[in-house]
Amino acid sequence: MTEQTINTGIDAKPLVPMPKAGALFGMGLAELTELMAGLGQKPYRAKQVFEALYKQRVGSVEEMTTLAVELREKLKADGWYVGLPEMVQTAVSVDGTERYLMKMVDGETVETVWMPDGDGGERGDGSEAAEEEAGEVETPEEAVAGVDAGLSTASAKSADSGRDDTSFWGRRGQGRDRAYFGTLAATGFRRATICISSQVGCAVNCQFCLTAKLGIKRNLTAGEIAGQVAAVLNRHKIQIGKDRINLVFMGMGEPFLNYDNFMGSVRRLVEGVGIPESRMTVSTSGILPGIEAFAKETLRPKLALSLNASNDGVREQVMPITRKWNIAALLEAVQKIPLRTREWVTFEYVLLGGVNDQPQHAREVLALLAGMRAKVNLIVWNPGPGIAYHQPTVEDIAVFQKMLIAGGVATYIRRPRGRDIYAACGQLKRTVAEEQLVTIGA
Repeated sequence: MTEQTINTGIDAKPLVPMPKAGALFGMGLAELTELMAGLGQKPYRAKQVFEALYKQRVGSVEEMTTLAVELREKLKADGWYVGLPEMVQTAVSVDGTERYLMKMVDGETVETVWMPDGDGGERGDGSEAAEEEAGEVETPEEAVAGVDAGLSTASAKSADSGRDDTSFWGRRGQGRDRAYFGTLAATGFRRATICISSQVGCAVNCQFCLTAKLGIKRNLTAGEIAGQVAAVLNRHKIQIGKDRINLVFMGMGEPFLNYDNFMGSVRRLVEGVGIPESRMTVSTSGILPGIEAFAKETLRPKLALSLNASNDGVREQVMPITRKWNIAALLEAVQKIPLRTREWVTFEYVLLGGVNDQPQHAREVLALLAGMRAKVNLIVWNPGPGIAYHQPTVEDIAVFQKMLIAGGVATYIRRPRGRDIYAACGQLKRTVAEEQLVTIGA
């Protein structure tokens, strides 16, 4: 499909243009075919490069062993390189979550998160990933667990915690060893989720989010977005086709303010790496032109809209972008998306104590979503320095969820992952000096 440019009308600092570089990762087959033709090579060479980049996930031109040595040397001499982001630092949570500081070729950094067994965010969205999470329940008590000794039991749902894995692997494995189903299965996990950034910083300025404090520096390229995934897959030796991997475009930045590069990365990940779009979810704060463009895509991830309030007054306070596109306009655009069979739209709702978590807010949410094929993910606010909100009470969370369910809206509490290392929702902030990170390889 022809890539399109959308005009958001957002007033933000000018983005620093990405310097033109010879990164191969991020290029499509047509671009690689053109490159090979310019080097006097036949089209099959482009397919070999494409396979090496996305299927084999090589880290250097030297590793493209299907190419003749002379061609590899020519590529390097002309300034071409693979260009995967460099994973320079990592922090590991007590619950197994890992947060990575990813450095791009120009030195800019973003954060990417690995969550073994995910966070339950796909439950109820109609996908295969949702079926895998069926029956997993997060309680209000677990969702508000602090960063203390109880975190490992409260927010960490390990591979074999409270689940009938014997019958699960019996049904799936038919007597075969777990290792037959990939690296994750061999270590006891059913799946994993990678949370990806789309911009260096963010321009949306959600008041409850640490990333908002960074402002915006520049967009990531399609290769830099998809490259985060490849780098994490390589770190964990993931076998696409065996291991079950979910992707969420919910890291730093607003994907729909970098629409073309975001969609370009989706195409590389689907057509190249081999991860189905049904295992991808993109979250937007509510960029109306982006939602309208997204509705026209034939290859697209699932959509999650960050609602976070039940009326425009509250939403303007916590998400100033509401002054540009109100809730009614966003819901109208969402309802025009041609949903696939069994697909449901996810509405994310960050619960802020005393701000948007009361029964009247739940009643207003029910009115907003009436008649829609929608599910709600409740996210208990994750604390961060310098942000003057507080978590809701266990009682308020329970009442809010019960009211939505009683009103006919499937509602789930998303499992917090990596709070102790600032890897949870709303906590990514390109941490370098604030916490003690562990350098990979140390």
